[in-house]
Amino acid sequence: MWIFPKRHASSFDEITNAEIEHLASVLRGVLARLHVALGNPDFNYIIRSIPTGEKRTDYFHWYLSIVPRIARTAGFELGSGMFINPSVPEENAALLRSVDLSTIPQE
Repeated sequence: MWIFPKRHASSFDEITNAEIEHLASVLRGVLARLHVALGNPDFNYIIRSIPTGEKRTDYFHWYLSIVPRIARTAGFELGSGMFINPSVPEENAALLRSVDLSTIPQE
């Protein structure tokens, strides 16, 4: 799953305080949906950005990538570094949209 900011920025270090608050809200909702829909899977998240200190570019847009660990890594993945996703994106999106966030305890 990828989360992109609406405003173009090539580097994560360009994010504003208001955008940080919005990203936190979106991330909380997404992770809550993953928790409910997939049974609290382990996951990794990665911020994809140009290196700090490089000039801004028009050809790259930073984003956050979330990778739930719901399948075992096997020979193809280990040998190639590419991962097979056997699911259908539209079905995954429908499942996550169907999660009722009001059932999740607020901290």
